Amino acid sequence: MRLRTRLQLLTAATAAACLGLMGLTTTAHADVTDIPPAGANDWSCKPSSAHPEPVILVNGTFKTMAENWATLSPKLADDGYCVFAFNYGHAATDPIPDSAAELRDFVNAVLGSTGAKKVDLVGHSQGGMMSRYYIKFLGGTTKVDDLVGIVPSNHGTSNPLALAAGATVCPSCADQTTGSDLLKKLNADPETPTGPEYTQLATKYDEVVVPYTSSFLSGPADHVSNVLLQDKCPLDTTEHDQATKDPVVAQWVENALGRKGPADPRFQPHCVG
Repeated sequence: MRLRTRLQLLTAATAAACLGLMGLTTTAHADVTDIPPAGANDWSCKPSSAHPEPVILVNGTFKTMAENWATLSPKLADDGYCVFAFNYGHAATDPIPDSAAELRDFVNAVLGSTGAKKVDLVGHSQGGMMSRYYIKFLGGTTKVDDLVGIVPSNHGTSNPLALAAGATVCPSCADQTTGSDLLKKLNADPETPTGPEYTQLATKYDEVVVPYTSSFLSGPADHVSNVLLQDKCPLDTTEHDQATKDPVVAQWVENALGRKGPADPRFQPHCVG
């Protein structure tokens, strides 16, 4: 389930690739994909004093919330968080600004339902980068406490499939190509506007966000943490597609959500394998 099932954030370079993608892009519109992952979207949930911000999970390109967050959502819910998730942008292929507007509306709905003052965002791939567009341009600086990006496409990718996919079925893929106008606008100073705390998680085995360092953001250490999984767990072979299901990633997410500021760079997760 790597490049073929994900067609990894960036696929469809040829007509054959587009046909291979159809199983995901068509089912993304079916009613069954509107079922949230376990633990998410209990609209009666009220945040506790221990976890005052509800957590919104923002999936990646070609993904549905149910598949992307099948592991992390129930874990966060079991640990006492109010968890929410949603599908957006026609399998997250719409232009980034359009999807960011959907995120804005979903954040407002969660805040209205829970009575919380702010939310935490945990985004995979496009979900981590697109959340920054919401924060920077659509009023999110005052409504987001933590943004945790799991292998986010913050500076895009040099993978040539991104531009090819963008020319066919996936405008967001074009937006995620290194050097795109969207990314130039998003990453213009400041990359990390004051307000949220930013934690960016990368793996050196990322075959989609290339190079993997494209996930990292600039900013002061008390405001931004950039984490390479293998720095603390050298044997972790997690790649892009399955990063949300990695138990080491889950530990970093909870470290970021559970403290003031971004994830603690000194944190040592329990390495698996």
